[in-house]
Amino acid sequence: MDAEAHPRKTSSLRVCYFGTYRSEYSRNRILLEGLRRSGVEVIECHAPLWQGIEDRVQAASGGWLKPAFVQRAGRAYARLLAAHRALPEYDVMVLGYPGQFDVFLARLLTWIRRRPLALDAFMSPYLIAVERGLTARHPLTGRLVYWLEKLAYRLPDLLIQDTPEYAEWLRATFGTKTGAVGLVPTGADDVVFHPCDPTPREDGVFWVVYYGSFIPNHGVGTIVEAAHLLQDLPDVRFHLIGDGPDREAAQRMAGEWNLRNVVFSPWLEQQALVRLAGSADLCLGAFGTTPQSMMTVHNKVYEALAMRLCVVTGDSPAIRRAFRHGEELWLCRRADPASLAGAIRTLRADPSLRATLARQGHKAYLAHYTVGPLGDRLKAHLEQLVREGGE
Repeated sequence: MDAEAHPRKTSSLRVCYFGTYRSEYSRNRILLEGLRRSGVEVIECHAPLWQGIEDRVQAASGGWLKPAFVQRAGRAYARLLAAHRALPEYDVMVLGYPGQFDVFLARLLTWIRRRPLALDAFMSPYLIAVERGLTARHPLTGRLVYWLEKLAYRLPDLLIQDTPEYAEWLRATFGTKTGAVGLVPTGADDVVFHPCDPTPREDGVFWVVYYGSFIPNHGVGTIVEAAHLLQDLPDVRFHLIGDGPDREAAQRMAGEWNLRNVVFSPWLEQQALVRLAGSADLCLGAFGTTPQSMMTVHNKVYEALAMRLCVVTGDSPAIRRAFRHGEELWLCRRADPASLAGAIRTLRADPSLRATLARQGHKAYLAHYTVGPLGDRLKAHLEQLVREGGE
């Protein structure tokens, strides 16, 4: 799908997209492209710092005290300062994700230029640390991350979040102001994730695909236990793609039960992943019960709907706010292998229902969660912020 398929609008808004954000991360790619499709002039002022989620986990585990990390951070912020000095005037600065610790420099720079500041508070570093057990192992670092994040949310003029549930958690945990939060759902990149012609299969296998990080948030153990309960259906196979701290435990479970219906693969190159997932009979979302899992609609859910796949994921208020059970996707109880196995049995036995869910889910995605509508949402929030800042 090329750029010509997405005509650009026109706008007088100029945005400085600032920080040490992960430029390859889908959230940033979607927001940047969405703003540009909405006609916004975007100036990126970026210096790489983070090398991925595990790099941030290491920092939260005490790595931020190591001289090598301090030097790396110092170089990144020096590059940002130099780059910002050379920028033309802009209307508003947006801090890309993760930007919670960039906000201190960004606030100073926007005060000097007298411009409003918005922060994409997409995921809380403190909550990630809690869910990964880092605050329990490193309580001093945990408290420091909490207080830095609490202060960080007081500095921007606007916070961007993807769900009302996450916005409410920020308010309850850090005391953020509800009225100072603009909602922009996660969505999926429609250039990367789109329906593709499935490779014809003659193996008679009903493939159930999961891809993502192996972390408590996603509940991969529930998927392996569901596979154990479905051994009486020899045509049902599970393909679990990805990596993470829970992968070893998931493989150990599959080995102890001698599951012949589960295949594990490491991360695939993106186009290979799209081709493989796009030919699945069923795509799985997330089944964890952590706060983060309950408050979000995971990337993989939007991406599967973008590929016009039938999706099963764990129930939550956030997912029900975005999609309708039994019409656009199928929901089951979280951390409940029997409920997931029952959902797979139901959908395996009803190809017509699978086709309807895939078609209707894709239609809902196109209407609300592609790059264009998401860019329009963010643009509207930023335009309002600029108007209010100029009064």
